Amino acid sequence: MNNAMESLYQVVLDRKTNPAEGSYTCYLFEQGIDKILKKCGEECAEVIIAAKNGKNEDTENEICDLLYHLTVLMAAQDIPLSAVMDILEERGRKIGNLKQFKKTDRNT
Repeated sequence: MNNAMESLYQVVLDRKTNPAEGSYTCYLFEQGIDKILKKCGEECAEVIIAAKNGKNEDTENEICDLLYHLTVLMAAQDIPLSAVMDILEERGRKIGNLKQFKKTDRNT
């Protein structure tokens, strides 16, 4: 996964610094952060709907769409992919990191 995410991130960064006519990524950068955030929200909702419908192939595709838009968001805000990967790696090393739930959280 790391290689695929790194490749995607590099393409997105390239589009940010070297806009290409007709590029959807460039369109998102041109529209700005509000458009990028709107697309992240839409894709998140589509992941939820696909998962709820129990169609793994649809869910996988929607997760990819969400990851793409999150990558655009990272590039737009100058967040290096390595920073996110480092945090994920650190979290993966934690053992017994379940958080205590409040009574209201148990119902959701």
